[in-house]
Amino acid sequence: MAMAATSSALLGALLFHLLFFSADVHASTVASAPLDQLCGSLGSFYVTPELCASALCGVDPSACHSARGTPELAALATRLVAANATAAKASLESVLALATPEAPASAEAAEARKGMRSCLQLYAGAVPALRWAARAVAAGRYRGAREVLEAAQYVASGCAGMAGEAAMPRENDRFSDMAIVAHAVVASMSAA
Repeated sequence: MAMAATSSALLGALLFHLLFFSADVHASTVASAPLDQLCGSLGSFYVTPELCASALCGVDPSACHSARGTPELAALATRLVAANATAAKASLESVLALATPEAPASAEAAEARKGMRSCLQLYAGAVPALRWAARAVAAGRYRGAREVLEAAQYVASGCAGMAGEAAMPRENDRFSDMAIVAHAVVASMSAA
């Protein structure tokens, strides 16, 4: 009799753990399903699922995993690209402010600073446009935002071309990745 009670208790505990574990697995699968579905569908835009998830979840993983659908992920992507552009602009301003104009510089260094000043102008124009795009996507208007994001993809590469890869702050590369992903996400929304 004691053996049967112990077996019943063990079986009950085992069933409880199995049910609890399977519910937990199901909840995490459901929670990340929109992210997985979206990131898995961007191959035609040359965005891998890994790049997509890394760009969307890099700063705040809970924000991308808690998104209930693709529109929320699109809004997140455009907010992130606007924030990345703002950070890249601030980084360029900081680098240029630290450069002393009186110090003799090599011709290459002077050319790199000139390129960074031109790049700063690109970001100065991109930041307000990307903030507008973020508001538009949050409101469900993808069409105009798609074109802004398409143009934004070329800011980082243009900057690297003007100033040289070595001279550019790392925020330029982060912005580049985020711009590619944000464009792909919004373009996939406006095509749907």
